[in-house]
Amino acid sequence: MRFTYAEAMTDASYYLPLARAAEAAGYASVTVADSLAYPQKSATTYPYTPDGSREFLEDKDFIETFVLIAAMGAVTTTLRFTPFVLKLPVRPPVLVAKQAASIAALTGNRLALGVGVSPWPEDFEIMGVPFERRGRRMDECIDVVRELTGGGYFEFHGEFYDFPAIKMAPTPTEPIPLLVGGHSDPALRRAARRGDGWMHAGGPGEELDALLDKLAGIRRAEGTADQPFEIHVISLDAYTADGVKRLEDRGVTDVIVGFRLPYILGPDTEPLADKIAHLERYAERIITKVNP
Repeated sequence: MRFTYAEAMTDASYYLPLARAAEAAGYASVTVADSLAYPQKSATTYPYTPDGSREFLEDKDFIETFVLIAAMGAVTTTLRFTPFVLKLPVRPPVLVAKQAASIAALTGNRLALGVGVSPWPEDFEIMGVPFERRGRRMDECIDVVRELTGGGYFEFHGEFYDFPAIKMAPTPTEPIPLLVGGHSDPALRRAARRGDGWMHAGGPGEELDALLDKLAGIRRAEGTADQPFEIHVISLDAYTADGVKRLEDRGVTDVIVGFRLPYILGPDTEPLADKIAHLERYAERIITKVNP
């Protein structure tokens, strides 16, 4: 089992020391949150809070995803970086491919690209991208990013993107895993058909079990069940060694753990030293027992 440390919406100066501490403690990776801007007015609800509120996001520090990964990559040697998740269809996929290939090449293949469809129309609006047909746009984006980061010439003629044969350099020496986030049926199908893995966004344990069952069924139906596939989850089971074993038995490859509730209003006031102590304590209690 691999263990991923999650911290977001905290003091921007904390990320580099936290990355170094997580690597030293034995974590395999860290998640990197993605947010472009906070709208002054919105009628859209957030899908992962009980009341749909997203006020907790206001005035929180979000360093641009690839910039933060590059900075953390420069001060670590083994830690993997997993956007959780990059809002892919609001961005030009050729640019994302260039950014991802550059990061992966510079860090020695330490990028696993988590991608998703933003639930907020405002993200599409401010980036000049139509909200309609976003699922099909997402599919094309995944195809473009995968092929361009693989090296060699590639041309594309799709519904949304059209370009002649091009190639990029550098590209990584290993394929960049594309991990699809989301709980909806289209997201699960997209993960099974086009992804190298799936990223869970949290929720009750029984909901996770149902999602894992549904995902397994879709992969069987798509004929991809025998292919390598990463499954990253957030679960209370991750906080005991026996719980981690249960998740592993369900096919989970990566557990994502954090040590504070992210959905709080106002600034994160927890000191850096306390954050490091939390992640080190978990590593001593769980990681060293699961991965001796």
